[in-house]
Amino acid sequence: MIEKINNGNNSAFKELYGTNEEVLNKQAKRYTNLIEKFKTDFNAKDIMLFSSPGRTEIGGNHTDHNYGRVLAGAVNLDNIAVAAKNNTNIVRIESMGYPKFEVDLTNLSPNKNEFFTSGALVRGISAKLKELGFKTGGFDCCIDGAVPVGSGLSSSASFEVLIGAIISHLFNNGKLEAVQNAIIGQYAENVFFGKPCGLMDQTACAVGGLVTIDFKDPSNPIVKKVNFDFVATGFALVITDTGGNHANLNDEYASLPTDMKAVAAELGAKVLRQVSLEQVLEITPKIREKVGDRAILRAIHFLGDNQRVVDQVAALEKNDFKAFLGMVVDSGFSSYMYNQNIYPVNNVREQGVSLALALSELVLKGQGAWRVHGGGFAGTIQAFVPQNLLSKYIQTLEHVYGKGSCHNLFIRQKGADRIIL
Repeated sequence: MIEKINNGNNSAFKELYGTNEEVLNKQAKRYTNLIEKFKTDFNAKDIMLFSSPGRTEIGGNHTDHNYGRVLAGAVNLDNIAVAAKNNTNIVRIESMGYPKFEVDLTNLSPNKNEFFTSGALVRGISAKLKELGFKTGGFDCCIDGAVPVGSGLSSSASFEVLIGAIISHLFNNGKLEAVQNAIIGQYAENVFFGKPCGLMDQTACAVGGLVTIDFKDPSNPIVKKVNFDFVATGFALVITDTGGNHANLNDEYASLPTDMKAVAAELGAKVLRQVSLEQVLEITPKIREKVGDRAILRAIHFLGDNQRVVDQVAALEKNDFKAFLGMVVDSGFSSYMYNQNIYPVNNVREQGVSLALALSELVLKGQGAWRVHGGGFAGTIQAFVPQNLLSKYIQTLEHVYGKGSCHNLFIRQKGADRIIL
């Protein structure tokens, strides 16, 4: 395997990382280093290589929790793994930069003492796979993670579907389908890890490329891959980490679905997906005092962004990238003005996301697109940047947020899978 990589057998890498020779050489070194580490730590020769991408939310900001639609994409920052069966019932994982851990698969029950650990995810994924009739077993694994934790690119979902792909190929001849892998990862995070989450992150990481998901029936979401070659546009996808502390934002995040569902309830519905904009506007005078104006504004955002996902997908399928970019900007302004998840109301002095959006508009207006990325209030923004403005854009943002705060990405077509050299 190392010989193949060192001899320039990198066609598989080009699909994941692009054609830049410097980048490909760095990735080759990354993989060979990980294989060497595996050789040192584990006594196995029959290895397999795996890659699982991070993901970016592209359309539908805070729509999933009200049974809405989203548009997401897999990115070229990934978690990679070297793995082999160990013919025991114990999973042994060494992640670069983290303590080694083991999971004994003789016990496949949730354990609250194990909540919020990687071991809980491995146990949960193995439990669900076994319940569904798949084979499971012990394996040794070394992982190198390049999806930054806290970047809004879903490092945890990428890890979950990476483990699913490993078990699929080591024990089941790769029979686990991508969407099923995502659903199993979500189950493990909900039940074994102790964190409620939607299905967008896992699906984008598992399927690859651009995907749109419709959560109208959340127990049976409709997943569709969007046929569009992002790389051919010549645009870069730049995610900028604006910093900020997420620690005290739980109430802010909780207020979003609460506000939206309060408006829906006034119309006898459970969630906003079940009502129309016309219905909301009709009852607005009667409910302003009861639910508050912010809740009504957030309802307007949901109903606009939910439809915008449909329109964005249609534009991409017609190869109308200019129209798509215009809708990205519209979505961003809707999040700012109506959804109001750009800065916390209890700390108006700190507006890292607002400032990053302002800087983005100064550089990109009329030529690119920019919007808040993910939950909001702190963290990351997203921009689609033409190549002729890329260096200026990164220089402008990193001047304020520091070197390395901008991640220059593209949408990769391959989801979590085995890499065959």
